[in-house]
Amino acid sequence: MEMNSSVSGTPNLLEETEKSLKGMSFWAWSELLITIKQCQDLLPFPSSSGSLEKCVDSLIGRMATSSEPSPCPSTSSPDSSGVRFSCDTGSTESLKNSCSRATWWFEDLLVLSTNLVEMVIKSMVLRKFDHSIISRFIFYYQKSKCYTGTPDEKRNVVETVIDMLYILDWNSVSFKSLFGILRVSLNLNIRKCSRTKLESMIGSQMDQATLDNMLIPSPYGMNYLYNVNLVLRFLKAFLHGGISQTSPTQLRKVASLMDLYIAEVAPDPCLKASKFLALTMALPDSARDSYDRIYRATDMYLQVHTGLSEEEKMKICCAMNYEKLSSEACTHLSQNRKFPSKSAVQALMSQQIKLKSLVKATNKTKSYIDSPSGVIEIGRKGKKNESDSPTNNEKLRAHLQGMQWRVTELEKICLKMQTQMTKIMKSRVSGHSTPRSLPKLCS
Repeated sequence: MEMNSSVSGTPNLLEETEKSLKGMSFWAWSELLITIKQCQDLLPFPSSSGSLEKCVDSLIGRMATSSEPSPCPSTSSPDSSGVRFSCDTGSTESLKNSCSRATWWFEDLLVLSTNLVEMVIKSMVLRKFDHSIISRFIFYYQKSKCYTGTPDEKRNVVETVIDMLYILDWNSVSFKSLFGILRVSLNLNIRKCSRTKLESMIGSQMDQATLDNMLIPSPYGMNYLYNVNLVLRFLKAFLHGGISQTSPTQLRKVASLMDLYIAEVAPDPCLKASKFLALTMALPDSARDSYDRIYRATDMYLQVHTGLSEEEKMKICCAMNYEKLSSEACTHLSQNRKFPSKSAVQALMSQQIKLKSLVKATNKTKSYIDSPSGVIEIGRKGKKNESDSPTNNEKLRAHLQGMQWRVTELEKICLKMQTQMTKIMKSRVSGHSTPRSLPKLCS
């Protein structure tokens, strides 16, 4: 409007505006909101950015001085808050005594556009606001804005919300709410960069997921039942920092979850062998103490996918660590005609090696106990605990006899396994032998 200092004889609108903005700290909360709401349409214009930033700074300053961390976080959800508080209603005392005093401004800021909310959130982060409170407001904003609106408006809100959550501490962001946004975003075709950010946040907390979270239907037009590619991207994000950045407890939780997931998707006749193999090999071997569940899932997969070649079957079987299979699983595998012959032999050989190691360790213990030094050491320990009584001697003798019997039995088992391996190879060549039903394996 050219009403600046260079124009003489006219009121200087720029100077008058600046004077008005200097007194912003004395404005009522409602006046601040009205001003920001009126100015937010001017956000694209560079000349208005300075005034708008001052309004935002004043707004955030008022929020910081008028709110404190809620003493009742479990009950201070904006969804359950039926009372709104503002600085100019004389409700300071009720504000301080309320469980909702940390979230009193949630409802008021819903009038702001996505661009302005993003500007407010970035300023709050710079001012060290509690990230858990910020994330709760962001989810509240997304839920309110996506309740109505066109698909384009919803997509814009979801993309902005994801960008805002991404700059927070991810540990302060609700995992359950992230999956809520994921469900909404799957139908909105959001930008790839926003999708990647959301998947990274979910993947980083995958140890908190449940099987229901993972069973996401496949995209429209795909033949397979579940979105396996999405779960693989979650796993990639979970392992992004490397195994050293993931605790053993988290790794085992995710491995247990994936074992359940693999068992769910294995019967899908449209699931490709490459995808099934990718799922079984996505986590490092150290994540699992037992591969019995993987064997059961592989058994189901091979039962449904009967047209696989021997080479494809061997690739799938490579995902199993035979040394971490129980003896029951190995015995069943050795008689299971759905599996390749090489796989059966490997399973029996791994069990034989384990038994031989156990026999060797038992023999060493027996030899030590039988040796003079071992007897002396045992005697010393016995004297420390109890006197060298006849009862103690009987217990020691019974223990030695039990160990000798154990060694003999293990040696017999090794011989039986060698014989069994020979018979299995002959039976597979001749086309006989059908596996018995697999007993319930240890998890």
